[in-house]
Amino acid sequence: MTDTARTARTGLPERPTLDGLEERWARRWQEDGTYAFDRTKNRADVYAIDTPPPTVSGELHMGHVFSYTHTDTVARYQRMRGKTVFYPMGWDDNGLPTERRVQNVYGVRCDPALPYDPVWRPPTTPVDEAARRDAIPVSRRNFIELCEQLTVADEQIFEVLWRRLGLSVDWSLTYTTIGLVARATSQRAFLRNLRRAEAYQAEAPTLWDVGFATAVAQAELEDRERPGAYHRLRFTGPAGREVLIDTTRPELLPACVALVCHPDDERYADLVGQTVRSPLFAVEVPVHAHPLADPAKGTGVAMVCTFGDLTDVTWWRELRLGTRVVIGRDGRLLPEPPAGVPAQPYAALAGQTINGARREIVAMLGDAGDLVGEPRPITHPVKFYERGDRPLEIVSTRQWYLRNGGRDEALRATLLALSEQLRWVPAHMKHRYDHWVGGLTGDWLVSRQRFFGVPVPVWYRLDDTGEPDWSQPLTPDESALPVDPSSDPPPGYDESQRGRPGGFVGDPDVLDTWATSSLTPQIVGGWETDPDLFARVFPMDLRPQGQEIIRTWLFSSVVRSHLEHGVLPWRDTVLSGWILDPDRKKMSKSKGNVVTPLALLEQHGSDAVRYWAASGKPGMDLAFDPAQIKIGRRLATKLLNASKFALGLGAADALRTPYDNSSSARLTPRRDLELSATAPLDRAMLAELATVVSAASTAFDSYDHTAALQVTEAFFWRFCDDYIELVKERAYGTGPAADSARAALASALSVQLRLFAPVLPYVTEEVWSWWRYGSVHQAPWPTTYEVTRTIEGTGEPALLRLAGDALSQVRRAKSERKLSMKAEVPLAEALGPAALLEQLTLVADDLRAAGRIGKLDLLPDRTPTLVVACAF
Repeated sequence: MTDTARTARTGLPERPTLDGLEERWARRWQEDGTYAFDRTKNRADVYAIDTPPPTVSGELHMGHVFSYTHTDTVARYQRMRGKTVFYPMGWDDNGLPTERRVQNVYGVRCDPALPYDPVWRPPTTPVDEAARRDAIPVSRRNFIELCEQLTVADEQIFEVLWRRLGLSVDWSLTYTTIGLVARATSQRAFLRNLRRAEAYQAEAPTLWDVGFATAVAQAELEDRERPGAYHRLRFTGPAGREVLIDTTRPELLPACVALVCHPDDERYADLVGQTVRSPLFAVEVPVHAHPLADPAKGTGVAMVCTFGDLTDVTWWRELRLGTRVVIGRDGRLLPEPPAGVPAQPYAALAGQTINGARREIVAMLGDAGDLVGEPRPITHPVKFYERGDRPLEIVSTRQWYLRNGGRDEALRATLLALSEQLRWVPAHMKHRYDHWVGGLTGDWLVSRQRFFGVPVPVWYRLDDTGEPDWSQPLTPDESALPVDPSSDPPPGYDESQRGRPGGFVGDPDVLDTWATSSLTPQIVGGWETDPDLFARVFPMDLRPQGQEIIRTWLFSSVVRSHLEHGVLPWRDTVLSGWILDPDRKKMSKSKGNVVTPLALLEQHGSDAVRYWAASGKPGMDLAFDPAQIKIGRRLATKLLNASKFALGLGAADALRTPYDNSSSARLTPRRDLELSATAPLDRAMLAELATVVSAASTAFDSYDHTAALQVTEAFFWRFCDDYIELVKERAYGTGPAADSARAALASALSVQLRLFAPVLPYVTEEVWSWWRYGSVHQAPWPTTYEVTRTIEGTGEPALLRLAGDALSQVRRAKSERKLSMKAEVPLAEALGPAALLEQLTLVADDLRAAGRIGKLDLLPDRTPTLVVACAF
């Protein structure tokens, strides 16, 4: 029978192709509800995933494809294991990144003092750099409308790409971190934290990003190496003693409140408890001993300023020092000197930028003779907000905090104990969590001085002089959430009383984006709004995320869940590695080495890109390698063609009934094959396939999609290169031997399609549709029982390898003589141990047919290993 005739008989496509599969099957999956969550199932039958919502203020890159593909393999595997998978998609459109993008796209800035302009419209064409520098001021409400408008457009672009990649999410469960549900959930949780005294307000030193004009939490910090210089300043001690101080921040001299030395440093022991006089300003400051002072750093004695860095804050708090603030929220020195600092020398610094003030005071110190030597250049770590581009300052502000164990040893111990209950993949990532929790120095600062975010849901009474009463915030009823204190009045007041003595004022701040994102399980799970759904999905099964946000997203989610529910929010967490460029450097936008995925998906196909992504294990870094994507394309193409060939051999004819994809059928294995595998080679192949199923299942249960793919792929190539070639002549025929081959082919193809389905969803669905009903992604995951029940008797996997080895030697002999693989071999002699050749006799007919061998002689005990010699 010709290939064309076989194709026509079975209804197979004449020329199968990967092109167009994404569009066709993505649409079909959506229409059929293939991945819809079944909310009638009990919790035991649900697998719930707390999906990370990507930030929509930029472009998706290969790092996103990498990690989200990993999660999708888990979702697909669990669905095939009989679970109904709760797999939502979220968009993180809340916070600073969105504001910065709106400012850049439209050339605007928010001015809360301006009234709302309902007729104002943004520019219709992209603005240039000049327009960004001379930004148009707009009201807060106008600005928020722009943020909402831009994020909707970005989210649509993201969804198109995710659908093309083949993520099996239930798109009806999509949420945003700034939507009504998220705002209400975030505010409800905050109000409950407030009632339980877990949230509190305080005036305190605050890390401040001058560029973004907002407070920053400890979890959002990063150190960046920056050039600086040590300046040696001359203080004057008792009896005119010279006390030298090395500092990188001489501009903070008017903020100096003390000097510190180490308690064991004998050089300065006599100074402790005394006072010294600062240069230029002649302010008397005390000298203290503190163990954080480093005798080997600089001169061994340090200047404490309010505030130069976090160590200054520690010294200020523990030594109960006074406060002299000189830096304002705009990053400039305040117009007036702090109390006790003379106005005349300070006047030259007032209103200066940090760098300007530094240059000015260095010149002044030099003129006064109080700068010893020349500044010494250094490179040192400087604190930055992770999204900022200017060094952080520390200013005193009133902010909201949430208790997180930073100042509560009992809570810290509880949060560390919860880490022990969580399953970490890979296990070593747990250390990062423990290290972070153990190193916390303060509570979580959750308020931000921005505009596009979840408003802090409180107001304050104004006394008769118009001053707010911070100690008794006014709060809404939960039924009124979400609220915006900047436009909604508190209970018992009306809008006419806003800002008036005896009236009220709304809290102007918004909550940190992590204060909302930390509640993603509650947001999407219907906490307090859909108790039935919440009971079916919470606590969730899996939190997949990046390793770099363990201290932010993962830790903050654990904190919120513990405070509200007393449990972990999920059972397992799987952490992604980094994507590296060809030079093994981490890909990042700042380095300009990011690769965007759309062109790759269009060029190579989604399955090929997913194959590359699945080549990286959880927690392990993976280099971006276009060659690996091409290998994935080759695998998907081979799966198409080999499947067509196997089905053309009559594999589909071996099936008595198609799979029933109903839930009851998925839970109870059925005998689908009318025929059994009776031939030794067929039994051997299926016996090996059973071990592959076991290994792949174990790997997926351990979140090791890479190992599952590797074992499946290795078998598939042996199946194609050896088994199909060995069995195809027999499968063309009739009778028991042909029936055995077709039964084995049908079972093997069905099982392999399902093993590949979590990684290669498009090509497996396409092939499945040629001969099976329903979706391969709703078919049951294969079991060893399913494979072995096709075998009549037992099978020996080594027999397939033996036959494959013999066939490869015959092929090599033909290749060395530059003969066609269809060339006849009049005589072949098989030499080797007698026991090995006895095994070879079991597959001798298949070997002769595949190798086109006229006569096969077996010569035992001539060689220690199998050798097949061909005579032409």
